[in-house]
Amino acid sequence: MREHYRFGPIEAKWQKAWEDLRAFQAREDDPRPKFYCLEMYPYPSGRVHMGHVRNYSIGDVITRFKMMRGFNVLHPIGWDALGLPAENAAIKHGIHPRDWTLNNIAHMREQLKRLGFGYDWSREVNTCLPEYYRWNQWLFLKMFERGLAYRRKSWVNWCPQCRTVLANEQAQGGECWRCETPVVQKQTEHWFLKITDYAEELLSGHGRLQEWPEHVLLMQKNWIGKSTGTRLVFPVPEWKTEIEVFTTRVDTIYGATFLVLSPEHPLVERLLSDPNVSPPLREWAGRAVHEAHTRRDPAEIVKEGMDTGLKAVNPFSGEEIPVWLANYVLMGYGTGAIMAVPAHDQRDHDFAVKYGLPIRTVIEPEEGGEDRPEGLAFEGQGRMVNSGPYSGRISREAVAEMNRYAESKNFGRESTIYRLRDWGISRQRYWGTPIPIVHCPKCGIVGVPYDQLPVELPRDANLTGTEGSPLERVESFARTTCPKCGGPARRDTDTMDTFFDSSWYYFRYTSPKEDSLPVDRRAAEHWMPVDLYIGGVEHAILHLIYARFFTKVFRDLGLAGNDEPFPRYLAQGMVTKDGSAMSKSRGNVVDPDDTIARHGADALRLFILFASPPDKEFAWNEDGIEGCSRFLHRLWNTVRDCRRIFDEAAPSGADLQTGDGVSGLRRRTHRTIKRVTEDIETRVHLNTAVSSIMELVNHIRRAGEEAAATDAGREALREALESALLLLAPFAPHICEELWEATGHATPLVRTPWPDYDPGWASEEKAVIVVQVNGKLKDRFEIASGTPEDVLREQALSRPKVRAAIGRARVRKTVCIPDKLVNIVVG
Repeated sequence: MREHYRFGPIEAKWQKAWEDLRAFQAREDDPRPKFYCLEMYPYPSGRVHMGHVRNYSIGDVITRFKMMRGFNVLHPIGWDALGLPAENAAIKHGIHPRDWTLNNIAHMREQLKRLGFGYDWSREVNTCLPEYYRWNQWLFLKMFERGLAYRRKSWVNWCPQCRTVLANEQAQGGECWRCETPVVQKQTEHWFLKITDYAEELLSGHGRLQEWPEHVLLMQKNWIGKSTGTRLVFPVPEWKTEIEVFTTRVDTIYGATFLVLSPEHPLVERLLSDPNVSPPLREWAGRAVHEAHTRRDPAEIVKEGMDTGLKAVNPFSGEEIPVWLANYVLMGYGTGAIMAVPAHDQRDHDFAVKYGLPIRTVIEPEEGGEDRPEGLAFEGQGRMVNSGPYSGRISREAVAEMNRYAESKNFGRESTIYRLRDWGISRQRYWGTPIPIVHCPKCGIVGVPYDQLPVELPRDANLTGTEGSPLERVESFARTTCPKCGGPARRDTDTMDTFFDSSWYYFRYTSPKEDSLPVDRRAAEHWMPVDLYIGGVEHAILHLIYARFFTKVFRDLGLAGNDEPFPRYLAQGMVTKDGSAMSKSRGNVVDPDDTIARHGADALRLFILFASPPDKEFAWNEDGIEGCSRFLHRLWNTVRDCRRIFDEAAPSGADLQTGDGVSGLRRRTHRTIKRVTEDIETRVHLNTAVSSIMELVNHIRRAGEEAAATDAGREALREALESALLLLAPFAPHICEELWEATGHATPLVRTPWPDYDPGWASEEKAVIVVQVNGKLKDRFEIASGTPEDVLREQALSRPKVRAAIGRARVRKTVCIPDKLVNIVVG
């Protein structure tokens, strides 16, 4: 009687077996080549969600595969455990954030273990524990000593809902990154990290990140925002001062007919304090300053301005031009002042038309170029006109000479600026790393001595959710003595942005027990950089830029030798259901625990990896997981039905080359090994790897009865079944381990090498695939004969000619004829 597949006991059995074996513990003294596989660590919100399952399943497949390929693999896990949700939960439920966080971690740790993920739990880190955030404070003090951490009064992004400051990267689009509340501006003393010191290196380092998605690099490039141009000063004789501007088009300066200041420009404060300023200008300027401190998308602003009455002198032409205030100029980029050239900049053109300001053409298209349409600025390069001694020159060729002239006359120079701004890390909340600074009336700002770290969070803070730092109200914490003079002083009561914690945690995994430094340099040099980093694209600007910055700081502190933390990054797609991201508020969350109870961890892992490429969106549906569950039951029955062949002695190699039906089975086996190996190792196409394994199992089921009739056939069948289990083991490890053991293998799969393929048996016959769109020929491509339909479909849809033919039309269905045709129906 056939034994039934009972996934529950099987999965519990092998999870304990791996733990007893310490199968995933990594050691620095292992002579095998290292491989560091890392997924972004989770925030302990209370329960593992499907996004976690997908992220960590991808990493676990790579980990198990690399182990079987002979690598010494580091695959750690930890907890991004500080942050606002714990504090809000404490306020709502009357539980301390530490208790809430540790309870959540305990529950989520068990969930991850039930999924069979192969982590080195001996390296687990928890950022809310003093033994971790002590090193946040150590790093802050080192940055403070080097001028990389500094304090200044600044307008900062303030979230009224979260009641805390946000970094620029956390307030994109004028909304809080966490709760989507509109952000306002607030002036306060604030701690910053001088990430701008590394702006050029962060940009140039992209050249070494060849295995990052192009769109992620582009997002970072745009955020860093490098511009090369010219700094110029325009004298303001009436006030005996100068206005500095930055322009990328010095060749258009003879067309500058007015200057524009941002409402936040330092001269505006002087303007508002001048008793001779007219009441309408004073009123408008005050309103513009207020509005400038309310975050809005500049593209949506209705351009408004007023003439200040001041005149500035064009340093090239000597012409006096008016100085205006306008709401479309931002203080956060450049100098907060621009030279307005309305003939050659569309924003300036629109403003000049609105207020009747002069528009002077100084660049005309070269011969054969397109004329400027009526009402539009000509923003291209061309021949200079009305430009004094430069008239007649090609504009792009005159720039260098104009820069040299400006420098020789001491009114300008070539310059590079960046959109990137220093990272504001002060937060007015409790559940974060205390900033290790003391404020002394005599000595000023003083760092806490290293031997007094960590500065621990007090347990008795009263968390009410009201504005201001909770630590400020804990006198036993805030009141202290100055480390320099011994006099009374107060601690800094802000806490650090929790992105500080996650900017270096990957280093801590390499030596989590190190107690004299944040990281043991020998361990860091052994494991770093991370060979594959996996996480969501939503972290492209925040976490990934910060982590790259910290790696360079670690290098400069002598803690590590690498420049980049993650040379290969896989941005996995989100998990959706019913057309939208899974969310409690939408009521479309699928609980992994419920799914495991119904179908098992292996079925869940297999489905979440099979249904979509790792970097694409994954749409949940119950039919899909039931299909994967049925496949595992078929695999179980197939192997159990063939158990007798594993009890027989293997025939000689010569016998394997004979017998009807043997060649087809062996060819299918070795081609599958080759495909799956390449799909995992080279392309990380885990969905097509699973598809190929399923095709192999189906072929075994079809060919099994015929193959079992001869010795050579039985050995080919045995080879195919063993290969199927070995190939599937990284995806569905529990069932594969159980079947491997049931077929007489003493060494568990987690300790068994990956199968090799014979190039002769694996050589592919080629098929030419015709691709049609709505029945019309659009392309052809060559591919291995027998390629599964889902792979054919994916290849056809990726062809440039096919994409062009589809355009924006919706793909309604695809019809595949194996080895012949793919027809894409759109409409």
